[in-house]
Amino acid sequence: MALKRMDNVGIVVEDLGGAIAFFAELGLTLEGRATVEGEWAGRVTGLRNQQVEIAMMSTPDGHSRLELSRFLTPPVVADHRTAPVNALGYLRVMFAVDDLDDTLERLRPHGAQLVGELVDYQGIYRLCYIRGPEGLLIGLAQEVT
Repeated sequence: MALKRMDNVGIVVEDLGGAIAFFAELGLTLEGRATVEGEWAGRVTGLRNQQVEIAMMSTPDGHSRLELSRFLTPPVVADHRTAPVNALGYLRVMFAVDDLDDTLERLRPHGAQLVGELVDYQGIYRLCYIRGPEGLLIGLAQEVT
């Protein structure tokens, strides 16, 4: 059996509405929101008696999805949002955009801040890392034509 696709990337947040607004401004579409709870959900995650609000968002091409989760129970137990870019584990999500300057301008009112600098990579890409809602690390790339 072969791998079919990567279905989604999950991010846990405290402010689900703020995260939805940020990623919608970036260009993702909200597919739906729901509360996930019950015995079956706890068996999957190992967190018995969990209650989680989720929002599924998709990229414009329809190939990638982002699952935003806000845990109601049990409470969040760790916070990795301030980890530097050389920390072990999951690091960031990278999005390709058509206009990096415009994207940054639109995301600033939603709390986006540059981590370092906007750089040119060998005349192929303009790249930057930003901290988005709740300090999430997000990469942005614009192909240079």
